[in-house]
Amino acid sequence: MSAVARETVGALLGRLWRDPAAWATTADIFVVLIALTLPWSTSLVAIFAVALLVTMLPFLDFAAFLQSLKRPICALPIALFALAVAGTLWSDAPWGARLYAVGPTVKLLMLPALFYHFERSTRGMQVFIAFLVSSVLLLAMSWVVAFAPSLALKSGAEYGVPVKNYIDQSQEFALCAVALAYPIITLLRAGRIVPALLLSATALGFVVNMAFVIVSRTALVTMPIMLAVFALLHLKWRTNVVIFCAVVVLAALAWTASPHLQWTTTTFLRDYRLYKERNIPTSIGLRLEFWEKSLRFFSEAPVFGHGTGSTRGLFEQAAVGHVGAGAEVIGNPHNQTLNIAVQWGVIGIVVLYAMWLLHLQLFRGEGLATWIGLLVVVQNIFTSLFNSHIFDFHEGWMYVVGVGVAGGMVLKTGSREAGLVPRNSDKS
Repeated sequence: MSAVARETVGALLGRLWRDPAAWATTADIFVVLIALTLPWSTSLVAIFAVALLVTMLPFLDFAAFLQSLKRPICALPIALFALAVAGTLWSDAPWGARLYAVGPTVKLLMLPALFYHFERSTRGMQVFIAFLVSSVLLLAMSWVVAFAPSLALKSGAEYGVPVKNYIDQSQEFALCAVALAYPIITLLRAGRIVPALLLSATALGFVVNMAFVIVSRTALVTMPIMLAVFALLHLKWRTNVVIFCAVVVLAALAWTASPHLQWTTTTFLRDYRLYKERNIPTSIGLRLEFWEKSLRFFSEAPVFGHGTGSTRGLFEQAAVGHVGAGAEVIGNPHNQTLNIAVQWGVIGIVVLYAMWLLHLQLFRGEGLATWIGLLVVVQNIFTSLFNSHIFDFHEGWMYVVGVGVAGGMVLKTGSREAGLVPRNSDKS
């Protein structure tokens, strides 16, 4: 490379280094990369999240960012993290366990950063498109692995699950299938039949995979709730009646045609009876055991809880002298409310529910971003009845990215309508 070329490249890089728009674009790219890799990887998501924060610093308006932290939608996720840190002071668990238990709350600190960034960015929808594209690729890979298990990207993979696990995969597929309902209806009302049919085929592909390949029982329970939320918000009651009847018929046909779906639904009662009659540690039986013990732990320290990282030690003590399901030890009671209640008592529950409530209120109104954000919160709330999905890596990041990006887009729209943000302020 000649000296002139080197000087030209150096000058260009120097201008880009000093250009806030270039840094903002780079930050957008890293969020898109988080959405692309979330269905496939945990390490890449963490790497891109750190890179996002680094690229936000050069153009960050610290005064405006600190002011945004005063919003309750930002303050409450921070408060939950702060409570986890403070809870290490009254916990009896080893310090390693205390610090490890703080880890799942760290991702919540990304919410204020995403709110701030996408209140100014114009590329929020690209993030959701990236997640949908990645999930469609996972859908295709799921069918491939169902017929050729050796092609799975991990050893000992479950049937039809190329990466991670069937619970994470079901969460993604259910979210994408229901989220597509809004643009499908919007396109149909606008007379754009071809794109509406393409999106309908995509949504149907997710549903068919869950019916005939693999689905979690959590998704079976929560997906109808998500669909009901959409119907109540966006469809007329006569349309709802027709769709409800059609869904019942299609569900009956799917159940009849799919041995996998029959097995998944019938295991609810079977697992409960095995647990009650023979003390066998089935999935449902273990959850009932964990919930009963967690309620007892909570009653012993109802205000402040037992402290961060205390859950496993409490279950170890409760397992002494028991056999079967009663002897199981776990650090996660598979219920978000109880997980927080055991460690931080009523204070933690209030912070969690206040955060959920305010994030729900953020997504009132019309628009695709509003619908996606609302759906992410609704899914997280109801799936957290059976798991600790704020603290789980995959589902927790689905919440952070979905709520953070959609929330920023909604905040930007609100600021414009109030005349607080100029129309050209988000050019980057």
